[in-house]
Amino acid sequence: MALDTVASNSIYVASSAAETGKSTIALGLLAILSATGGRIGVFRPISRAVSEGERDYILELLLAHDSVDLSYDECIGVTYDQVNEDAEGAISEIVARFHAVQAQCDTVLVVGSDYTDVGNPSELGFNARIAANLSSPIVLALNASGRSADEVVGSAEHALHEVSAAHATAVAVVANRCEPDLLNGITKALKAIPVASWALPEVPILSAPTMGELSEALGGYLYSGDADLLDREALNVMVGGMTVEHILERLVDGTAVITPADRSDVLLALVNANAAQGFPRLAGIILNGGLKPHPMIQALVNGLNPTLPIISCEQGTYDTARIAAHTRGRVAYQSARKIEAALALMEEHIDVDQILKEVDLDIPAVVTPQMFEYQLVARAKADRRHIVLPEGEEDRILRATGHLLRRGVARLTLLGDIDIVAKKAGALDIDLTDVDVIDPLTSELTEQFAQTYAELRKHKNVALDRARDLMRDVSYFGTMMVHLGMADGMVSGAVHTTAHTIRPSFEIIKTKPGVSTVSSVFFMCLADEVLTYGDCAVVPDPTDTQLADIAISSAETASVFGIDPRIAMLSYSTGESGTGADVDKVRAATEMVRERSPELLVEGPIQYDAAIEPSVAATKMPDSPVAGKATVLIFPDLNTGNNTYKAVQRSAGAIAIGPVLQGLNKPINDLSRGALVADIVNTVAITAIQAQNLANSAGGQDK
Repeated sequence: MALDTVASNSIYVASSAAETGKSTIALGLLAILSATGGRIGVFRPISRAVSEGERDYILELLLAHDSVDLSYDECIGVTYDQVNEDAEGAISEIVARFHAVQAQCDTVLVVGSDYTDVGNPSELGFNARIAANLSSPIVLALNASGRSADEVVGSAEHALHEVSAAHATAVAVVANRCEPDLLNGITKALKAIPVASWALPEVPILSAPTMGELSEALGGYLYSGDADLLDREALNVMVGGMTVEHILERLVDGTAVITPADRSDVLLALVNANAAQGFPRLAGIILNGGLKPHPMIQALVNGLNPTLPIISCEQGTYDTARIAAHTRGRVAYQSARKIEAALALMEEHIDVDQILKEVDLDIPAVVTPQMFEYQLVARAKADRRHIVLPEGEEDRILRATGHLLRRGVARLTLLGDIDIVAKKAGALDIDLTDVDVIDPLTSELTEQFAQTYAELRKHKNVALDRARDLMRDVSYFGTMMVHLGMADGMVSGAVHTTAHTIRPSFEIIKTKPGVSTVSSVFFMCLADEVLTYGDCAVVPDPTDTQLADIAISSAETASVFGIDPRIAMLSYSTGESGTGADVDKVRAATEMVRERSPELLVEGPIQYDAAIEPSVAATKMPDSPVAGKATVLIFPDLNTGNNTYKAVQRSAGAIAIGPVLQGLNKPINDLSRGALVADIVNTVAITAIQAQNLANSAGGQDK
């Protein structure tokens, strides 16, 4: 069955050999598909895990993605046993189950079987037959590990021939796990093949086993330490058979050290080194030989209360090292660092627009929450800005820092006690090598900032001693960094109140020309669109003039983030039907917006349902260019706005991104004190985009 020439709504990821890193490619493609909009489905035509009574780890990884809401059982085709018993019948069952998923989704990512030589004549050929029956274009994954450029090209040509022989169509080839020094040569050589191609370098963390996977492979158990840290990747395995000082010399970050349990000197040295400032952070310790430490050593270790995972196993040193060396890690749904590394790898090396063009997807014209979030990160990465995070000692900020660094979203500075930040980052396994950490209590910049602040506030009679006290506060220090161009923006509020976060900006950054009101918006990501709500966080009871400021600023913010602004000035009545002070305020504000910014589409006063629902708008305001399709909704007061955004967030399952502050000369943004790591990442990306826009509008250069 030949592939139709019309646009498809599925992609089939197939591999030509074992250990291609297919899950990395599938995860990256899923993120790309999520950014195109619509409901995304995933499908595994053949799963070994089902026949063995285990769950398919690749499918679980993909189902954990926010854009997929199908059940596990829906997404499985058949088992390997079914294929071996009746290949033709298995294909019929696969097609039927695929179409059941396809009927529920706008786009389906199909991930082919693992390389086990099922079917005849080959597994790739069998997967190609399935793809042809599903009318799915194939993205072909190759294992380039240990291969030259000519060998990779030869493998690609052979695989493409095999796909073609099965009457399927391959539209792209991804050569994965290339030796880094051969990457450019392989990329150039692949241009000789007749389809789009990319090469991805070997990234050690993607194949590194976690301490939990090593423990499972060894049949071991957690002797001591934090069970949550068993998901740390062992980037390097070392046998600690030498003297302690030589072991310490050879330690690097992510090392798992194998040592007999009766080497008390090694055990104590490693536990203390892992906690000591300036030493690498270990992945864990493996105590081999089936022995336990002496009771006094065990008591001493327990007294140190180490979080470092210490595993005990029965094997001797040779077998322990052999098993550990041959244990390959998986990119599983709980592998946060691997997932981020996989996404960063795909984003860096794959041309998103080209691969979508090659696959020729029939993309729905909607904006999903995942699409909006993906675009935020992509825009921030395109022109990296420098963001300061004043709450550097907070775990959520540190976790977000790790995520932002791995994805290359922004350059970062953390504020806080340098030793505390380093210790917490080490415990969370976060590498701060590329991050500046500054302590306002000891920084040489504090005096410079104090003098600048005293000069700025001399009209308020602020003395230099008072300025010095204020500059030791992380919010003031971070705001001054932004003011003086040492950072492009600031994000705070995970620990501090909104007032504590934004008060310094009122005094130092101040408002844009022509704007007298600092306000905020939330981006409300609904199932198929993104709306802008303002103001839900800053101004309690705005006057008509402030309300007009909020509307104009919100329209500008919406436009910066790709939302075509159609402003609804909300009230409890629509048009001329209502009277009263509250309605009159909204009516006056609407007229001010029209006078000050005649290019904006604005309607008000208008009720919420008439603003967003076309059928209601057709009855209440049939001739309005805004009613029924408003994208910027301005609430009459903070009470209404804050309660409405939370009601929509909880009742409609919307993702609320914000608050995003607006009206300031430079971007400062506040976090909710309940902010999740994902919220912090989104807010940093938003702040970076605001800084980009500011620089572009002013003809500025990168700091």
